[in-house]
Amino acid sequence: MANFILIGLCIIAGILFRKSKSLPKDAHKGINAWIIYIALPATSFKYLPHIAWTKDLFFPVFAPICVWLLGWLFVTIYAKFSKVSRATSGGLKLVSSLSNTSFIGFPLIIAYFSEKEIATAIICDQITFALLSTIGIIVAIRSSQQQKLSVNLILKKVLSFPPLLGCVLALTLPRFFNLSSFDALLDKLSGTVGPLALFSIGLQLKFGGWFSEIKHISFALLYKLILAPLSILMIALILGISGMIARITIFEMAMPTLLTAGLVADQYNLNPKVSNLVVGMGILLSFITTGVWWLILTQTNLF
Repeated sequence: MANFILIGLCIIAGILFRKSKSLPKDAHKGINAWIIYIALPATSFKYLPHIAWTKDLFFPVFAPICVWLLGWLFVTIYAKFSKVSRATSGGLKLVSSLSNTSFIGFPLIIAYFSEKEIATAIICDQITFALLSTIGIIVAIRSSQQQKLSVNLILKKVLSFPPLLGCVLALTLPRFFNLSSFDALLDKLSGTVGPLALFSIGLQLKFGGWFSEIKHISFALLYKLILAPLSILMIALILGISGMIARITIFEMAMPTLLTAGLVADQYNLNPKVSNLVVGMGILLSFITTGVWWLILTQTNLF
């Protein structure tokens, strides 16, 4: 219960600070920079070196890719029959198919399960960011036609992304160096992810003008919050995958839209109004839907 109270207080604090204008307009950018450049890499170093790698961990690698591919197909069909613009279609692909596996996912996993399960969540998170940094950027560029697509651009986006670099270093450096003396520091740095991420979300939540875009918003949230995790649940059952790794993976796929996906949609002018509304409303609704998914994953005999 204490974790849920903390989650609510952090988001409410962000909303109140935004409304009071006590902080600069773009204060969330500084907070996000800390999370992306410092806290998330520290979290990788805290958990990844201690993971016992098994074949079951292919599932959290596979799940975000599957959600992306199914989301791309879902939106493509929707765009064809709804005759939406290329920009709107591209924006919907970004905000429907990428999960908020860290900013929302980590705090909720701690609240519903335990902190040690973040190790599995990190794998989902790194694959999600890799998808955004590669295929997501390709979709954004092709949908907006603001930049010329090139291999160098994609490589630059991928190789300069701090959480991904942190993940790679966390998997390699401990093989050659003893980093245990940094454990206390890593613990404190990684502990800032949840509160700061939730506070940042509160600073960015916007809901104005949602009714006129309800069709697109409903479609995106139907897939992101219900159909996406349901598809991964069905795949797990078909393949006979069970246990805590499967539960955490499915739970991560039930998270709302990745905040950075909304920022990319805004940067490339992919109907930013719809994209931002999907992000904001998805976060609020996810506090209900993730509770339902937790019940399904823990209180039934499926796993």
